[in-house]
Amino acid sequence: MRRRCFFFLLSVCLWALPILRAQSNPELVQVIPPPMRRAEPPSPSSSSEELERRGDELRGQKAYLDALDYYAAAQTKNPGNAQLWNKRGITELLTQRYKESKKDFQRAIHFDHEFADAYNNLGVISYLQRKYSGAVKEYEKAIKIRPDSASFYSNLGAAYFSEKEFEKATLAYNQAVRLDPSVFENASHTGVAAQMSSPEDRAHFEYVLAKLFAKQGDSDRSLLYLKRAMEEGYKGIDDVYKDPEFERLRSDTRFTQLMASRPPAIPE
Repeated sequence: MRRRCFFFLLSVCLWALPILRAQSNPELVQVIPPPMRRAEPPSPSSSSEELERRGDELRGQKAYLDALDYYAAAQTKNPGNAQLWNKRGITELLTQRYKESKKDFQRAIHFDHEFADAYNNLGVISYLQRKYSGAVKEYEKAIKIRPDSASFYSNLGAAYFSEKEFEKATLAYNQAVRLDPSVFENASHTGVAAQMSSPEDRAHFEYVLAKLFAKQGDSDRSLLYLKRAMEEGYKGIDDVYKDPEFERLRSDTRFTQLMASRPPAIPE
């Protein structure tokens, strides 16, 4: 018995050792343990709606495993609820369980063939797996159902951009900006990161956005993304003097100051 206790304590100490080292050395990256369940198990007496609401709360708190438990419990009482399957798929996606997430979104569409969000989310799975042509098809299905969603057009633009279909990407981004000028700021808080194959692509992306906002007459955002493009080392920055989209911006004193300062590229 004492020997078992000794080895148990030893294993705990050895497990904790990397954490202690990480605390004493802020320059390293630590692999933390997988997320643990923190909430009470779902109550059998709760309704499907109550369980779904609690799952939403837990997902908002990033308690993803607990959220999945509550969504699963809700589904036992309402298995044909497409919204529940979609929420479960999003939660699986946030834990990088892409195979399970894809099945959940497909099940959501099975129960609701006009579920635009589920088609979009299927596109995100393909995008994350670098299957960009498949992502484009899913985004186009979502847009056909709900053509007023800026996020759908933004996602479509990202897929085209990753395929280096820059003209098509620009058209999609232009529509996204037209529908919602803040679409990119909102996505930075709730979305997945765009996949850029190189620093040059990132810089090009920033320049494209600067051009789009200049065309929309949004000088503040245009200057912001123009500055980012310069910081990313965009090599075609001098095109700003001849691209017609920047004609009005070129008379802005802030533009003159920005181009005179030439922010240095941020090293990788």
